Amino acid sequence: MVRAIEIARESVDTPGTLPYGAVVVKDGEIIGEGLNRSAANFDPTSHGEVEAIRDACRRLSLTSLKGADLYTSGEPCSMCVATMYQVGIKRLFYAGAASDSAAFFQRLAKHDPKWTRSLSNQELRHQVGLRINDRDMAATQMLKEDILAVYEAFIDRHT
Repeated sequence: MVRAIEIARESVDTPGTLPYGAVVVKDGEIIGEGLNRSAANFDPTSHGEVEAIRDACRRLSLTSLKGADLYTSGEPCSMCVATMYQVGIKRLFYAGAASDSAAFFQRLAKHDPKWTRSLSNQELRHQVGLRINDRDMAATQMLKEDILAVYEAFIDRHT
């Protein structure tokens, strides 16, 4: 956890970053590190946790981190938690709570409205948990048969 917070501290002097650092640990060794670089990368998925997972996967040339632990400076959002499940993270350790992060952004937004969050962590969790057609974001299925044909072609080629 100390390393995750050290990484978060780097954001104080690093443009385009936010104070959310994370490390992936397996068998007592740090195998991945990440800092929130959403603004620097023009990528809203560049959260510290996702960056740490990407780093670990690249270092190990794997897409599974089954059994690894993740330490992060702040309670992860739903996107980050989903990514952790996707790669097999076993345990999560975090420093700041979601409410601490919300307070952080509220304080920033008082000085500059660009920091106003359009969706709270709680609302994101709610929306993600809904069935696809029950969400606020409209969803329309299209060209199903076309993609099923692509799936079949892939299976034929790779099995």
